[in-house]
Amino acid sequence: MIPVERAHDRRRGWTAWADRGRRIAATPHAPVAAAALLASLAVAESIAHLTGALPAYPLVGETVSVPAGEAVTGPGHAPATEVTPRFGDASGGEAGMGSGDVPADEAIARLGGPPPVPNPGTPSLLVASGLLGLATTLPVAIVRAQPAVAAVAVSAAGLLSLSAFHTLTAAGVAAQLICCYRLGRTGSQPLAVLLTVPFVLVAVAGTALGGTGVLTMLAACLSPAAALAGIARRAHTRAADDDAARRVVADTLLEHTARGERARIARELHDVVAHHISMVAVQAETARLTTPGMPATGAERLSAIGDTARAALTEMRSLLGVLREDTGAETPDRRPQPGLSPGELNELIDEARDASGTGLRLILTGPPVPLGPGVELAAYRIVQEALTNARRHAPGAAVDVELHYTGDGLRLTVRDNGPGPATAAPYEEHGLPAVPYGGHEPPAVPYGGHGLSGMRERAAAVGGELRAGPAAGGGFLVEARLPARDGEPG
Repeated sequence: MIPVERAHDRRRGWTAWADRGRRIAATPHAPVAAAALLASLAVAESIAHLTGALPAYPLVGETVSVPAGEAVTGPGHAPATEVTPRFGDASGGEAGMGSGDVPADEAIARLGGPPPVPNPGTPSLLVASGLLGLATTLPVAIVRAQPAVAAVAVSAAGLLSLSAFHTLTAAGVAAQLICCYRLGRTGSQPLAVLLTVPFVLVAVAGTALGGTGVLTMLAACLSPAAALAGIARRAHTRAADDDAARRVVADTLLEHTARGERARIARELHDVVAHHISMVAVQAETARLTTPGMPATGAERLSAIGDTARAALTEMRSLLGVLREDTGAETPDRRPQPGLSPGELNELIDEARDASGTGLRLILTGPPVPLGPGVELAAYRIVQEALTNARRHAPGAAVDVELHYTGDGLRLTVRDNGPGPATAAPYEEHGLPAVPYGGHEPPAVPYGGHGLSGMRERAAAVGGELRAGPAAGGGFLVEARLPARDGEPG
């Protein structure tokens, strides 16, 4: 168990360091700081190589052709290394060399090999080497804002350093990797791959001609890897973003579907179930109060029926509040059932008249015009809900239902002759007058429950409008103006 725990501790330590490194790299001044550090290292490394303070890096795949018996000397080589001759005669003199022989110093200097030690006292070489060191590292400062410019500048400076001094600096190679990765992740992907090709060609050519410097070989191998890593990182990030966007869209669609279904269930429960339950309560109370000679036991049972029906209405109202929460105005179900045919209207009126035991009239005016199925359903539900409200809030009051057909739609009014909103609480708490008014259009009244809001939603869903409020001369008035077809302005 102890080795496992130690492995977990080491893993957590590496993860913590990686997170810390990502946070540092994400800071705004990280590229500038990195450019300054790499530039200082590159200049110091270049000057140290020229002055001989730092030995040259060894070659990779070194095979140098020199005259037989001649030792190859220079930075990075053993002082007395014997090399097998390949061209020329055994005498080792230049006069005896064939056309394919390469002098030792020239072969070492080719394409990535360490150059012969120049004169350390030449100031021009020191200045040129320092400037090239700066050119291969300072563009890192703009790698976040301009990755393409930074990558091109670093690559060009690196190739110039190879052609002039036949070597690279470790800081320059690091800058090359940073720029290639950043360009592959945020910039042009083809350009990121293209900028690595010259280093690969230089490494291959240098190996074929006798040897390639270690840093040149590292740049040739790691630059394409860095560019491809940046490209893969971009693809992974884009795939993760697309997947997250798809999940958000799917969740949103699911939520909207659920809201619409809850709104539909709440509307149908209120329009149908509440209507019938309220009729049960009204009929039970009417039977208890109007039936002569009813035994006390029967009266108690009828009273219990009414109480149960009212409790059911209260509980259903709470359930509807949960179902309608955050649903907004949803398009109702517009199936063509029921409608405004004379048989359906008369059945609805007779049912309400029998339940309330009061006078109720159906008035039809104007030549009937064909209405859309959604409009007929909305009108039927509005009449049904208005009659239910009249029985609930104005018991015993006579009700007039008027359908006035106009040339382009229907004007529907349901009015009772009850006392109206006798208590000001439902109106004054919303800033509306509780006294009757005359000569003005009835204002919209926010009433308790979902009856009036449901009627307004149905009217608005088919392109109409509905207003409800105290009527002139007393009573309560519900007025709806509906178009002939769904969606047309009323």
